[in-house]
Amino acid sequence: MEGKLIAIGRIETPYGSLDECPRNVDPDGPPCELILDPPYEKALEGLGPGDRVLILYWFEGADRSRLTQHRHGGGPLRGTFALRSPHRPNPIAAAALPIVSIEGNRIVVRGMDCLDGTPLLDIKPA
Repeated sequence: MEGKLIAIGRIETPYGSLDECPRNVDPDGPPCELILDPPYEKALEGLGPGDRVLILYWFEGADRSRLTQHRHGGGPLRGTFALRSPHRPNPIAAAALPIVSIEGNRIVVRGMDCLDGTPLLDIKPA
C-alpha cells in the first residue's frame, strides 16, 4: 500500500446533505463517531477522553478543479487555499477536537463538519 492514501474508517454524523452540514467544526456541536476499521483499533491505545486529536478526513464529491471561489455567503473572489471550502485540489479536511469517549473501535467527538459516512484518513494527537 506504499504511496497510496487509504481510509482507516468512516465518520458517522447526523448530516445527510450539504445543506444540513455546518461550515466549520464546533466543539459544542452534536456527537459524531469516528469508526475505525477493525485492523486499526489497536492504534487507539494511549488515547482517552479529554485528549485533543487532529482528525483528517476526505471530502468526497468535491470539485477538485476550483482554484478560486467565493466564501459561502458571498464576498470577494479568493484563492482556494485562503478558504476552508471542501472544493480544492486535494479535498483533505482537518478538525482538532477533544475526545468525548472511546469504546472499542469507536471514538466519540462533537461537532464534525462533514457528511455521514465521510472517509476517515488519520488521527493524531493535537
